[in-house]
Amino acid sequence: MSIEELARKNVRELTPYQSARRLGGRGDVWLNANEFPTAVPFELTQQTLNRYPECQPKAVIENYAHYAGVKPEQVLVSRGADEGIELLIRAFCEPGKDAVLFCPPTYGMYSVSAETLGVEYRTVPALSDWQLDLQGIADKLDGVKVIYVCSPNNPTGQIINPQDFRVLLEMTRGKAIVVADEAYIEFCPQATLAGWLSEYPNLVVLRTLSKAFALAGLRCGFTLANEDVIALLLKVIAPYPLSTPVADIAAQALSPQGIVAMRERVAQILVERQYLVTALRDIPCVEQVFDSETNYILVRLTASSAVFKSLWDQGIILRDQNKQPSLSGCLRITIGTRAESQRVIDALRAEPV
Repeated sequence: MSIEELARKNVRELTPYQSARRLGGRGDVWLNANEFPTAVPFELTQQTLNRYPECQPKAVIENYAHYAGVKPEQVLVSRGADEGIELLIRAFCEPGKDAVLFCPPTYGMYSVSAETLGVEYRTVPALSDWQLDLQGIADKLDGVKVIYVCSPNNPTGQIINPQDFRVLLEMTRGKAIVVADEAYIEFCPQATLAGWLSEYPNLVVLRTLSKAFALAGLRCGFTLANEDVIALLLKVIAPYPLSTPVADIAAQALSPQGIVAMRERVAQILVERQYLVTALRDIPCVEQVFDSETNYILVRLTASSAVFKSLWDQGIILRDQNKQPSLSGCLRITIGTRAESQRVIDALRAEPV
């Protein structure tokens, strides 16, 4: 028996998540991973690297709870929000029995995490405006334990209707966990559901420092939930999920000064987003620029695959969304610096129609 044959069948057949770095490229304008375009400097203050870190570093938890407007007991910190996605499946889903559900087009890690753990996933395609098909979800709920809803949604960029969230939370009360993935919430903070935790025991909110906090390389995310959910997740999380340097920098990023700096970055990105959107709408090969509440925009173009490759060859790396349901002809463009946006604008203007 070969090594591959020794592996679990679902792992042998698994297509891993195609992250921006896995997809590669040799560009000098990286607009495919929704990162902040410039580095933020930090200095390490903790030198006790000979000791294991706390499982849930107190300063990080308290700072994030204060920032998010929840109690420290309602916060769990992990290796990015991606670990939070997986922990919820591990805690609530019995492989071969239970299922998770999500609504494409959306973030690709929901399916990868479910497949990796041997848990069925079901999809209910979003409506034409990319809002939830509540009746379609209701029809597929039997056996579903976790529902993932990304809001603002990646890659489409829009907020999910809050009233639809309420209907979904009531529909699943006592039956399933509803996960609001708020990785991009800093760009539209009014839309957060964190304040709903007291109303809905089955609500979970995922957050990250990767986007507006400009710390994608830190791999630090948060799960906000009621205390009984957090207690279950603490049973399945790794003993030391955050290294000491990560906890050190995360606590600094979540200080009052760090929050002010994050909000300044958000304001900067919103200005650059409007500049790029305005310019793109006047370019012949651009058919549609969709509204966005995030640090990226979704664009439908004529001959998008050829345009994607043309820009790739010029060192401008975007994210191709053609294979996602309802996103034929679409590319996703992260908001970068003004100079990076200008590179995209000039390259697209030069494309034949």
